Amino acid sequence: MIYAPETVSDAKAFWQKADKYLMSTGVPYSPVIITRTEGTKLFDSEGRQILDFTSGQMSSLLGHAHPEIVAVVRKYVAGLDHLLSNMITYPVVNLAERLARLLPAPLEKSFFLNTGSETTEAAIKMAKCYTGKFEIVAFSASYHGLTQGSGSATYSAGRRGGGPATPGQLVFPAPYAYRSPFKKADGSYDWETEMDYGWSMIDRQSVGSLAAFIMEPILSTGGILDPPEGYLQRLHSECKMRGMLMIMDEAQTGVGRTGQMFAFQRDNIVPDILCLSKTLGAGLPLGSVSTTAEIERGCKEVKFLWLTTHLNDPLTAAVGDKVLEIVERDNICQRAAERGQQLREGLLKMQEKYWCIGDIRGRGLLQGIEIISDPKTKAPGSDLGQAVSDRAMANGLSCNVVNLPGMGGVFRLAPPVTVSSEEISFGLKILDEAFGHVLAQRDQMVAVA
Repeated sequence: MIYAPETVSDAKAFWQKADKYLMSTGVPYSPVIITRTEGTKLFDSEGRQILDFTSGQMSSLLGHAHPEIVAVVRKYVAGLDHLLSNMITYPVVNLAERLARLLPAPLEKSFFLNTGSETTEAAIKMAKCYTGKFEIVAFSASYHGLTQGSGSATYSAGRRGGGPATPGQLVFPAPYAYRSPFKKADGSYDWETEMDYGWSMIDRQSVGSLAAFIMEPILSTGGILDPPEGYLQRLHSECKMRGMLMIMDEAQTGVGRTGQMFAFQRDNIVPDILCLSKTLGAGLPLGSVSTTAEIERGCKEVKFLWLTTHLNDPLTAAVGDKVLEIVERDNICQRAAERGQQLREGLLKMQEKYWCIGDIRGRGLLQGIEIISDPKTKAPGSDLGQAVSDRAMANGLSCNVVNLPGMGGVFRLAPPVTVSSEEISFGLKILDEAFGHVLAQRDQMVAVA
């Protein structure tokens, strides 16, 4: 059976129903109504084709409706979809085994959940159970979810209006080289001094109960902040000195997107707990928490409990196993590195043309463009960024721009790793036109004024 998309004959009626029946969660709706997806493309209610440079919600790693993923879903939804959470199936064990083989030792024990927030929530509880401590450190530009524990460790957004955070939350300066006040005499980023400062603040704030540092290897929602080489190794050492666990949240960076299977591998470190989500399910709700046999033993001793309705579901586990099989078999890491280099080179050329592009950063097929409104002061250019994003969408490119306090509008470009060279070129062409159009309009307005 081929999917037949719904048609939207009356867009006005659609939006009226949406406004009446959907509760706002603080996320503004996109103005387009998507009715079908395929590969790297979205199709809207007006029949337009849109190139997806965000992989859905940064999740559809292999593109939309990948035929092998579709086949797995059909097989398992028809025969082995959902069970009691204590009923372990072949797909779950197969996924755990494959993941253990791909992970560096001593990471070998995993369980499976649905969302990134669930995985980080579980990881934080594991760290507290194992260490017997309760303080959790996170970056000032972090995003680990919005449930109670994960939201308390999230500093980039969502902290207002929900009452007190979980006790023991400590914040560490994010490695934001473009805007850091810590500079060497030559103007380069002095991350070593910044890190010394950060740890001095943690040590002063701590009540002697440091359990873990939770981090993304590249901070995505915080603005595609890619720490310099050596940074995570030093951070890892500092955690060990204090008896803290390192929790690595690779929701967006894991499973090949950055050019390596896991982004932390660039820095030759191994976290104590690894969280995967988004990319592991390639668009389906699947997350994993992986750790060592020693940490599992310690958690067992204190009666660690984590139980959710969809713990270790067979359907999504089968999808995750197939995703990892495809990533290995098709050499997706190399593909992401090659297409990512093409994307980056195109963005750097664009930066030479447009003064409002302040910085280009990222790894593989996770690239960021920071927009500024003044080349001298580097003042944030959120409005400019949004205008460029809107123009690109109108011309057939979906690209996400993050507007958060303390930074400019930062585009997060994360096409599916199945994107072709021609599609990268086409996306760059649309972006180029969007920047040129928006800046030309701005110059006209300034001239008239």
